[in-house]
Formats: sequence, structure tokens, C-alpha cells
Amino acid sequence: MSFTTQRRILFGDCDPAGIVYTPRISYFVIEAVHDFLTYKLGAPGVREILAMDILPPARALSIEFLAPMAWDDVIDIAVSCKELTTTSFSFLVEARNHANEVTFRSTLTQVAVSPESKRPVPLPERLREALSMP
Repeated sequence: MSFTTQRRILFGDCDPAGIVYTPRISYFVIEAVHDFLTYKLGAPGVREILAMDILPPARALSIEFLAPMAWDDVIDIAVSCKELTTTSFSFLVEARNHANEVTFRSTLTQVAVSPESKRPVPLPERLREALSMP
């Protein structure tokens, strides 16, 4: 993985048992991907993508839950570009706890869409280049 960010589990991320509420993990994935895009593009990632005149809706999100996370745990979330196609870009996201055990693994695929037509368009060259670099 080429990029790692950290996230502290907040009280509001947890269910009454004190374990991360399952849907919150999708937020962790998206936040980590946004951090990765900022790192790769050198400025706030989502703003940079919008400035390329594309919208990046998610086409697919999968999450595999491997170990529980609880309030106040700190997780390291690694993100890498998994695949680039003509009109889409996919990420591999993997989180680890303080014991270096994988807590979840996820993939997220986004599509480059025209703001006007709402139809897929080719990835802008700047985005393709940034995501292709190791």
C-alpha cells in the first residue's frame, strides 16, 4: 500500500455495545480515499476532481469485516489504487489496529461522470497520471 492515514474511533461511531456500528465503516473508507486523493493530487482531492469537470459517484463498495473496533481505538488505514479503466478508478483500503491485525478490507470503485450528461466519460489525464504513480 502506498498511503496510510489514521483514524480514532469516536463514541458516535459505536453501537450501544461500544463496537463500531457497521455502516460507519463506509465513512472510514470514503474518508481514507479522500485523504489518499488529496495526497496524490497535492490539494483537497474532491475539490481537485470537481475542478477536472467530472463527478465521481461510487459504482461499487465492498467491505469485509475481520476484527472488531471499539471506542477510542486508533486504526491505520492504508489506501492504494487498485485499478484504472477508461472511465473508472478503484481503490483497495485496509485498516489495521494497534496489534497490527486487519480490522477491515474494502474496495471502492468510482466512475468519472459528466456533470451535464450524467454519463460516464474518460478519466482526465491528470487524475490517471496521479493514480498511476507509485
